[in-house]
Amino acid sequence: MKVTLSALDTCESSFTPLVVIELAQDVKDETKEWLKNRIITKKKDGGAQLLFRPLLNKYEKETLENQNLYLVGASNIRLLLGAEAVGLVKECSDNTMRAFTYGTRHNFKGFDDNNDDFLTMAECQFIIKHELENLRARDEKMIPGYPQAKLYPGKSLLRRLLTSGIVTQVFPLHDNEALKKLEDTWYTRLTLKYQPIDSIRGYFGETIALYFGFLEYFTFALVPMAIIGLPYYLFVWEDYDKYVIFASFNLIWSTVILEVWKRGCANMTYRWGTLVMKRQFEEPRPGFHGVLGINSVTGREEPLYPSYKRQLRIYLVSLPFVCLCLYFSLYVMMIYFDLEAWALGLHEDSGSEWTSVLLYVPSIIYAIVIEIMNRLYRYAAEFLTSWENHRLESAYQNHLILKVLVFNFLNCFASLFYIAFVLRDMKLLRQSLATLLITSQILNQIVESLLPYWLQRKHHVQVKRKVQALKADIDATLYEQVVLEKEMGTYLGTFDDYLELFLQFGYVSLFSCVYPLAAAFAVLNNFTEVNSDALKMCRVFKRPFSEPSASIGVWQLAFETMSVISVVTNCALIGMSPQVNALFPESKTDLILIVVAVEQMKLVAEDLKEEPREEGGKEKVA
Repeated sequence: MKVTLSALDTCESSFTPLVVIELAQDVKDETKEWLKNRIITKKKDGGAQLLFRPLLNKYEKETLENQNLYLVGASNIRLLLGAEAVGLVKECSDNTMRAFTYGTRHNFKGFDDNNDDFLTMAECQFIIKHELENLRARDEKMIPGYPQAKLYPGKSLLRRLLTSGIVTQVFPLHDNEALKKLEDTWYTRLTLKYQPIDSIRGYFGETIALYFGFLEYFTFALVPMAIIGLPYYLFVWEDYDKYVIFASFNLIWSTVILEVWKRGCANMTYRWGTLVMKRQFEEPRPGFHGVLGINSVTGREEPLYPSYKRQLRIYLVSLPFVCLCLYFSLYVMMIYFDLEAWALGLHEDSGSEWTSVLLYVPSIIYAIVIEIMNRLYRYAAEFLTSWENHRLESAYQNHLILKVLVFNFLNCFASLFYIAFVLRDMKLLRQSLATLLITSQILNQIVESLLPYWLQRKHHVQVKRKVQALKADIDATLYEQVVLEKEMGTYLGTFDDYLELFLQFGYVSLFSCVYPLAAAFAVLNNFTEVNSDALKMCRVFKRPFSEPSASIGVWQLAFETMSVISVVTNCALIGMSPQVNALFPESKTDLILIVVAVEQMKLVAEDLKEEPREEGGKEKVA
């Protein structure tokens, strides 16, 4: 028998809560009732047809705080029909990957009418989020009780509620039992093992799983560099000029690891079904504003903002601001070199032990200043990118990433390029690279994981005491969980995590030939990073909504760009080495031509590797 949405029951009094909606404390009763009706109303009548109930009943509300918390769930059939609506791809019995449809559900591997585990919890929460975001205004001109919160046909109600401050947050709940199992196989036992990437994907979704997959892969890819670098460092420690062999290895390594990752990533996402999943139509981002009009592509009524105004904001405000920040970064760098000269002069005059330690102080101070400047600039970049008023979230992210990467690259690496190619001081280059790398790793571990974890533990104790003091007859376990999770910090995505790996990749691939221990320190950092990031995801931040992903996105391009810069840098370092210069004592022209030829041959080889794959992909699609 064919099941339709109109036949589903939305009045179950008891269900498994998957998502929490928190309203502002002063929200009017008519608004609450209107929102509830829109969520539980049948799809054909403009509702989401989900299950909905308050966290507390009427008596409990009189005795407890947090009265505006509501739980959202869905029946198994509703979730299966939602999986078809969002286009989830699943593996069929014949081992092919196909878009799931409810009518052919028995053709998919692992499906059973009596089994609720066909969809992962992350997929269920993603479906509920999709349904809530697709609740759209019909005949309403405003949100009931709030005349200033205007609506127009087709407007996403949830986005309007969030931007109006009526809904303060929407977040998915943790499954404590499943989370405990994941933690036991992931990070609670400090052993050298592969991460449970498929389990991470099942709990957090593909975007988070791809990050941890890339972190693990990158860490193991660093191991050969660390193994080669350790004896190289020990036996050629004082001879700073004997780096040609290591630089040559750097040339190959920085390109090969990215090519291998692309293959592994494609295998993973094909198995998960996101590689062949159709992209959803992208809605305007919540912060987008403009004059109400008709979109010429979709035919919908929505805010419109002229492209030329956005371009004016970018080129007349954002670009000059970024250039000013880059100039300030270079100015700070020159102050650092003045400090280095002062410390060196002091050491040469006295020659004592404490002045030899003082030689590292300018680099440490500069490393801390770099981290502070990076974080301050990040806030400014977010404000500017939001002010530019991009219509789509993808466009917003691309412009933000471009701003942040340009500044971070110059801020972190400008001093190293200056030392290498202007001062040509390999001893100072080694010292600066070591100090910048190690200091940034320590600061990131403290700021991103240890400090938030300590604050969260402190809050957890306070919530437990409050719940234990309650005399009301309530489901204390669920109440405690929801109250605790709603106060957790919101995970803002993988941006900062990928940025940290991007900078680390730069330190290793650009100049590790003069400091071969860079890869070893990166490996040690990443082994602890895996555990600290896992702890952060499970215990420090709210559970993020799953987001289907087919790759690491624009970060793949960022890493490939860094790889190209690494090729040029290492070729230049090889060309500067005394060993290579000894082969061309008479003329530098031949040397320059050979270095450029090697560089170009490597870049052409990368292009040739790409072309067959693209042709094969086209044939496969055809």
